[in-house]
Amino acid sequence: MIAGRSGAIRLAAACGLAAALHVSAANAAPLEVREIQVQSRHTFSYTCANSKTFKVTYLNAANGQSFALVPVEGRKLLFVGVIAASGVKYVADRYTWWTKGPGADLYDVTSDVSPKPVLSGCATIMR
Repeated sequence: MIAGRSGAIRLAAACGLAAALHVSAANAAPLEVREIQVQSRHTFSYTCANSKTFKVTYLNAANGQSFALVPVEGRKLLFVGVIAASGVKYVADRYTWWTKGPGADLYDVTSDVSPKPVLSGCATIMR
């Protein structure tokens, strides 16, 4: 609990700083994590069973980690590669992007005990 005038001033300053950081983040440069050296970057176009098309960029780091930038609901999310029984599985927030060969599906893992894909039958567009 913040008491008195000095507490109110600190709260106002903190709110102002948070607002400034929010504005700065919106105009910030691309994400860079110096400890992770990207060794290769590949972008693929996908089309899904519902005719939705989009691009996914895969990043492979020198330390063996892998990432995928996947657009979900108007946001580009950074997915992290995790162990999978088959194919390559990436997770971010409440989503799983699971690729097997040229195919992929997007799951919302909070939707059910055994989630069904929110985007299914996605395949790499070969050109």
